[in-house]
Amino acid sequence: MKSYYIQLFSPHGLIRFHQAEIGRDKDTGGQVKYVLELLEALSKHPQVRKVDLFTRRITDKRVSASYSQPVEVVNEKARIIRIDCGGQLYKEKEQLWDHLDEFINNTIRFNEEEDDYPDVLHGHYADGNYIACELSKIFALPLIATGHSLGRNKNECF
Repeated sequence: MKSYYIQLFSPHGLIRFHQAEIGRDKDTGGQVKYVLELLEALSKHPQVRKVDLFTRRITDKRVSASYSQPVEVVNEKARIIRIDCGGQLYKEKEQLWDHLDEFINNTIRFNEEEDDYPDVLHGHYADGNYIACELSKIFALPLIATGHSLGRNKNECF
């Protein structure tokens, strides 16, 4: 039975497994809750060898120092990997678009250093989907794209 290494991409940062700050700002709502639950659920699947959630590393006194840790171990098969891109300070996800190619390059470097490559890429929201799509082209890997767009629903509530 084949086992899979899955990489999830939600690059905006402010994602941590322990004491997650759901609802801290507009970038830390349902998408963060979803990817954390997905990370944990996939790690329990018998055909998953390893699952990593890639997000942005942030070193900023306005946020917890936990967001500056390069790797957060969730369990024996799941980790949160924090990748440098766009400087150290927290930025809203809309401000990161010009830096996503840096995120891609640093993810490639991470895979090379680990000498381990994924079997499946899964992007979340438009920025994570861009990263997963580009990595899919580079490594000729299958990709899953999830939009997470609730903008229309949110507009109806306000």
